[in-house]
Amino acid sequence: MRLDRVIAVRNDKTVYRDGDRCIKVFNAEYSKTDVLNEALNQARMEEAGLNVPKVIEVTTIDGKWAIVSEYIRGKTLAQLMKEEPEKSGEYIELLVELQMSIHRKSAPLLSRMKDKMSRKIAETELDATTRYDLHARLEAMPKHSKVCHGDFNPTNVIIAQDGAAYIIDWSHATQGNAAADAAHTYLLLQLKGYPAEAELYLDTYCQKSDTEKQYVRRWIPIVAAARSVGGNEMEREFFGKFIGADGHQ
Repeated sequence: MRLDRVIAVRNDKTVYRDGDRCIKVFNAEYSKTDVLNEALNQARMEEAGLNVPKVIEVTTIDGKWAIVSEYIRGKTLAQLMKEEPEKSGEYIELLVELQMSIHRKSAPLLSRMKDKMSRKIAETELDATTRYDLHARLEAMPKHSKVCHGDFNPTNVIIAQDGAAYIIDWSHATQGNAAADAAHTYLLLQLKGYPAEAELYLDTYCQKSDTEKQYVRRWIPIVAAARSVGGNEMEREFFGKFIGADGHQ
């Protein structure tokens, strides 16, 4: 297995290409449980009929856990948006259509979004009153069981050379409320420096899914609080701006 061609580097993992295989190598301190859960989620999405890179194996390399998947030749939607800004509207529409295709799926064995968010909110450094309010908001939200990606943004969509779209990085996948997943994508677009595209995304998603924009915005403080756990200081500060803001920064 050759690890001499780096595709991407993240805080806790490095992704390599070896011929027709993609090898995601996690840092030594990364949880074995989280690695196995990500591979399992990806396999479940493949079985659900979504277009995802097929998992080939889970292994260890120099004592570090790694997920080996098929390599998809192409460019991420983020790369295409940067290269062709005049087509950003088309790409945002494609992003929405792909996300809605995820939400139409079901995977009963996925962990539940509400349970994960409740746990994350409890782990925040927010004061007790704010945590109580967020837990109450979360509990009041409708309970759904749609597949939700949990990290859906243009960097996690690959457009292959034949035009097919592949969805990657399923470590945050849960079953839950689609509007919460949309709120997450809105926040990630803001975080990654696409404020205009974030608003266009929200408009497009709500129009195509027949969802009230106010409903998605009600999820934003909850999602922001859950996402504020972990990550770097800049990310925690960014998400903190949306907590208690009723969906507006």
